Amino acid sequence: MDASEIRQKYLAFMQAKGHAQIAPAPLVLENDPTTLFTGSGMQPLLPYLLGQAHPAGKRLTDSQPCLRLQDIDDVGDPRHTTVFEMLGNWSLGDYFKEVQIRNFFDFLTEEVGLDPQKIFVTCFIGNEKYGIPRDDESARIWQKVFAEAGITAEIAEIGAADNGRTRGISGNERIFFYDDKENWWSRGGGIESTPIGDPCGPDSEVFYDFGEQHQDEAKFGKAHPASDGARFMEIGNQVFMQYRRLEDGSFEELQNKNVDFGAGLERIAAAAINSYDVFQISLLKPIIDKLVELSGKSYESNTADMRVIADHLRGAYLLSAQGLKPSNKQQGYAMRRLIRRAILKALNLGIEQDFLAEILPLIAQNYADLPDDILTTREQVLDVLSHEEQAFRRTLRRGMKELRRFERDGLTGKELFMLQDTCGFPLELSVEEAYRQNIPLSENWRAEFDASLAQQRERSKTASKGMFKGGLEDHGAQTTKYHTATHLLLAALQQLISPDICQQGSNITADRMRFDFNCDHKLTPEEKQQIEAQVNAWIEADLPVSHAEFDKAYARDTLKAHGQFWEKYPARLTVYTIGDPDAPVSREVCGGPHVTHTGEIGRFKIKKEESSSAGVRRIKAIVE
Repeated sequence: MDASEIRQKYLAFMQAKGHAQIAPAPLVLENDPTTLFTGSGMQPLLPYLLGQAHPAGKRLTDSQPCLRLQDIDDVGDPRHTTVFEMLGNWSLGDYFKEVQIRNFFDFLTEEVGLDPQKIFVTCFIGNEKYGIPRDDESARIWQKVFAEAGITAEIAEIGAADNGRTRGISGNERIFFYDDKENWWSRGGGIESTPIGDPCGPDSEVFYDFGEQHQDEAKFGKAHPASDGARFMEIGNQVFMQYRRLEDGSFEELQNKNVDFGAGLERIAAAAINSYDVFQISLLKPIIDKLVELSGKSYESNTADMRVIADHLRGAYLLSAQGLKPSNKQQGYAMRRLIRRAILKALNLGIEQDFLAEILPLIAQNYADLPDDILTTREQVLDVLSHEEQAFRRTLRRGMKELRRFERDGLTGKELFMLQDTCGFPLELSVEEAYRQNIPLSENWRAEFDASLAQQRERSKTASKGMFKGGLEDHGAQTTKYHTATHLLLAALQQLISPDICQQGSNITADRMRFDFNCDHKLTPEEKQQIEAQVNAWIEADLPVSHAEFDKAYARDTLKAHGQFWEKYPARLTVYTIGDPDAPVSREVCGGPHVTHTGEIGRFKIKKEESSSAGVRRIKAIVE
């Protein structure tokens, strides 16, 4: 049974149990500024677990793609991934422990076909300080469920103090009690950090046993479900929200209790094929096989690099298929980092040619059954990611060439900053490659890098004073025309090339304008013609140019005015609007001066487009 079959079986199984299937949330949640990506199956359901009624009812189920970058440095081992899919079901004040435990056990053993002898579970050991008893109810249910399957399930109390190194498993022990470090759920983590007013409670985790031969006792100690090592892998977690924290710090039991359940699709799929290596499942193995083919190297000798590539490109695919583009900001930067790390690992395998076009169709096939209202731009993925691949290879060639200059004398933080600032070679990649190539780093490289970055920010700050005035040589009629034209040029670039484009500087004289902007590629002749035509169309429309003063927060949050230095702008600032105020062509924070109508500008003509610095392009233009 492959991962897609498991997903389909799970959703059908839960629907047969009266659950309404809900659509998965996008990886980038529009109304959640607390996190870059959807990092858990329950994250989009939190308002309903906190008491809000769900329109689909009290029994819900879904399959939620997730992305969690906290584990990015661990990717390369047999089970860590940044991308994973959570099979979830929820009871909002409906059924509780017995129904949940039986449902999950039946799904694993009857639908997926897992051997019940290989299933182990954990429960909460209780907390005397807060008067929360041991979760004997869940343990008794588990004993009954195992007994019905012909299995004697004895109870063991381990806790988390010594990580089980001296305890391990004995006899028929199958149900293990742990403290709140392992088996308590709240938004804050353990019991002590549970937020006031929040629902919380014990959880019961389910583990699959891959066999004693996979436990390295010398390294990880004796095996038990929550121990480190490859023998046991958690495949599902049942959270029983039965308490609420009060103002005085104590806990009371809730009348309406919830169940929040999540199971890792990749991990269940690994258990289904009895492989402790999740990269052998159907969602990942085709990528590994293609990498073996492209590189001519074995998976066994290059496991870490191949796992990173497979994981990262899967994440980049899902993000791109949901409309995100690589950029230097927040989620776009995280996406760019995934792509670039994958390309670097491919170089380790000797794959120096563009290869994403070989990999992405394999990933697309695995997600063909996800709904179009989630993967809204799946048809554009290949173009977007291939373009990023080609741009980064150009950066790599420059950066690698520069990096080799320091093989003998090593790198300081100042030189690491130079590689990022002038070559577009990100700091983390420079450091990663330096370690890989045994290039020494100075003892204080991080502080030196930060100092260089601070110096550059100060120069940006200084330059912004000129930008605030438009970078004008004087305030004559001709320079005023050019200044207004820069606003139209920026608007055209954002409309035709990328909405993420920002002004990086400008310089205007009576004879010409120079405009710098962030862009990772040279503009094509067709793009330059389109930009020039759009600016001239706005000029010919003789649009009104108006300005007014606003509070900074109103200009930024309500008017959505374009600006780059919000933290440095004054509390009151001037916003220039070109066109209809209700649907403007351009709305920017600026200090003026400007023409009153765009028809005063004249004919706009691009004379030259060139590189200014790494990731920054420059347009030189005139008006006639």
